[in-house]
Amino acid sequence: MYQRQVTFQEAIQSALLQNYCNFSGRASRSQYWWFVLFSFIVSVVLSIVFCWSDTALNIVNSLVSLALLLPGLGLCVRRLHDIGKSGWWVLLSLIPLVGAIILIIWYCQDSQPYPNEYGPVPNMV
Repeated sequence: MYQRQVTFQEAIQSALLQNYCNFSGRASRSQYWWFVLFSFIVSVVLSIVFCWSDTALNIVNSLVSLALLLPGLGLCVRRLHDIGKSGWWVLLSLIPLVGAIILIIWYCQDSQPYPNEYGPVPNMV
């Protein structure tokens, strides 16, 4: 048995359609990083499309950021659950620089290969 890596499309569908505001369970490393890439691509595309108007860019960027806030936060919490940490550790991001570095290191770690208190191993085949 091994942990299957999700595709880009599966990760985005899972985050935006199935788990939009879900803070329970676990999320695999590939699922988390695909969503980070998606958020970055959306931000770059919006900057290119609305480069002619700072006001339009700010309004649209704010709306998109607000729409992606809950799925992104839920995915962060589920990713922390996947490595056996409480979702409350996401508050480390409030500590400038140091908190972000610690969270990035944790987000890069492998999943726990066994079920933990937060649920079964995601994408197990």
